[in-house]
Amino acid sequence: MVEQAETLRRTPLNRDRILRAAVSLADEAGIESLSMRNLAHALGVVPMALYKHVANKDELLDGMIDVIVGEIEPPVPDADWKSAVRRRVLSARQVLRHHPWAPLAIESRTTATPAVLAYLDSIVGTLRAGGFSVDLAHHVMHAMGSRILGFSQELFDASRRAGRSGAGAPVPPTDLPPEVAARFPHLAEVATAAAHDDGSIVGQGCDDQFEFEFALDLLLDGIERLRRQGWTSAHR
Repeated sequence: MVEQAETLRRTPLNRDRILRAAVSLADEAGIESLSMRNLAHALGVVPMALYKHVANKDELLDGMIDVIVGEIEPPVPDADWKSAVRRRVLSARQVLRHHPWAPLAIESRTTATPAVLAYLDSIVGTLRAGGFSVDLAHHVMHAMGSRILGFSQELFDASRRAGRSGAGAPVPPTDLPPEVAARFPHLAEVATAAAHDDGSIVGQGCDDQFEFEFALDLLLDGIERLRRQGWTSAHR
């Protein structure tokens, strides 16, 4: 242990090392536990040493997001647009399975980070190369939303709301009480029919891998239909 700490102290400190250490800390204990002090301790330096490479915690979070996005596999050359987008979206989702704090971190930023912008730009580039008009590509990006980055903003996910407001909203349970089921029969129907996955990146709920891929495939199939039709928003 002493030798390991000594090795840490001798290893030159740089921005990449700081960001990757921060990602590791967030993976282990959650983004809430990350502080400049804890990060400095993990790196075997004093907190002030970090500020030579990252100005503040906001810049640290931006850099961490860029590290995560950098793990998404690059575009496959000469692939058709649909399989290319699907493959990259599912790669992004797999990355978030390894870093479950990342969706909330991405949502918390007021502006997209450089790596996020580059990723989105490459997705648009894939659409354009696949024959999409600028107009259709614009609306496709809106329709896909956060799903492009491998996650979706779930309607019945209290834990994600709690991360923003400090108090989670009520969540419909899997087995609704009879009086509630009678008042909201459609919710009761889907609640009992839905497959749940305790290993989901957002916790217990309907956002398991099957549901994610099902919705993704519906979107991609619909998008392809619009492309073939030469769809434009002027047709609304």
